[in-house]
Amino acid sequence: MPRILNRSRELQLRAESLLPGGVDSPVRAFRAVGGDPPFVTRAEGAYLWDEDGNRYLDMFGSWGPMILGHAYPPAVAAIQAAAARGASFGASHTGEGDLAELVMRCFPSIERLRFTSSGTEACMSAVRVARGFTGRKFVVKFEGCYHGHSDAMLVKAGSGVATLGIPGSAGIPAETAMHTLALPYNDLAAVQTVFDAYPEQIACIIVEPVVGNAGTIAPSEGYLQGLRRLATEYGALLIVDEVMTGFRLSLGGAQQIYGVTPDLTTLGKIVGGGLPCGVFGGRADVMEFLAPLGPVYQAGTLSGNPLAMAAGIATLQHLIEREGEVYPGLEKATAAIADGVAGLAREAGVAMTTNRVGSMFTWFFTGQEVTDFESAATSDTARFGRFHRAMMDAGVWLPPSQFEAAFVSTEHGPAEVEFLLEAARGALWA
Repeated sequence: MPRILNRSRELQLRAESLLPGGVDSPVRAFRAVGGDPPFVTRAEGAYLWDEDGNRYLDMFGSWGPMILGHAYPPAVAAIQAAAARGASFGASHTGEGDLAELVMRCFPSIERLRFTSSGTEACMSAVRVARGFTGRKFVVKFEGCYHGHSDAMLVKAGSGVATLGIPGSAGIPAETAMHTLALPYNDLAAVQTVFDAYPEQIACIIVEPVVGNAGTIAPSEGYLQGLRRLATEYGALLIVDEVMTGFRLSLGGAQQIYGVTPDLTTLGKIVGGGLPCGVFGGRADVMEFLAPLGPVYQAGTLSGNPLAMAAGIATLQHLIEREGEVYPGLEKATAAIADGVAGLAREAGVAMTTNRVGSMFTWFFTGQEVTDFESAATSDTARFGRFHRAMMDAGVWLPPSQFEAAFVSTEHGPAEVEFLLEAARGALWA
């Protein structure tokens, strides 16, 4: 049954008179899938409620961070206690060290780290320190991988730019983009070719170890290890962007699962318990190139914000203490959802390829295997749009883009799995 969105439509019209496109982030506009974007009034557990009173099963989890569900009580209590002591100090406090110790406990490759207020800042800063440390200009990235919206990274960046059909972004000088070498993901030979062409000019490789911003795409066997080998051989740094995968695929992220040790790691989303927070960190000798110890400048007034530190501590403590319960539970629920809908698609005669790693997944509306952005782009986005709208009408809120991963939380139990599968039974015929 179609949802009633009278209040949300009123709020959207007001927002369009105040914000470009009525949104603060482009994918929220629903232009890729059609229909009206609901205005959320509250969230709890696995659910969202909009201003018109509609309830939705949330399958994007604020784009990843809500691994323990919305309004996780210990995180709420920690945020409230921190706010009572002051929302921002602009000075050092113990929460920074407390959260840093938890991060380093989970990520042994991180010897020193610095907090930021977003994943974009973390990736931008990691690339800057890599250039400063190596004295080199060029950066290797991969098509469909998104590392935030800094100028150097918005080259074939997947995510929102792919959703909106934008090849890159206006406003970025060619002189900036020329130092970013965008290659196909999962193609190690292409990486070898650019290192042969620029053997002493590449500062770093930056990669999503499991792509989430072109939809979920896993690395092929040996691919990440090959990137590690090439970076070492040519004196470049390997930056593993775990903004999305960090703490989601395992306590130690994708690097723990795939057995690869980066020089630098970026984190976000879960590390802040849903509040604005990012991290970049890694080898001590590289990180000590940052001011005030070294010549690479990076700063942030709200970095290490006490509310974000408190939420992050509460979240990571739970994940650490209940690791043996959390991750097997997520695996089971996600497999039931992803594979269940894939089976329904086969029954309906709908071409669908399902990619899943841990508790992140994507249903690609294509009949071919998806291993990189080029193959992801064969998806029938119009078909995905119809599926998305039908699922929304049935009370399931999927990410409003074919090229974004879906996420499962610990609050997605058997009842939520069955609710989603029942919704999909109807939506696949839409």
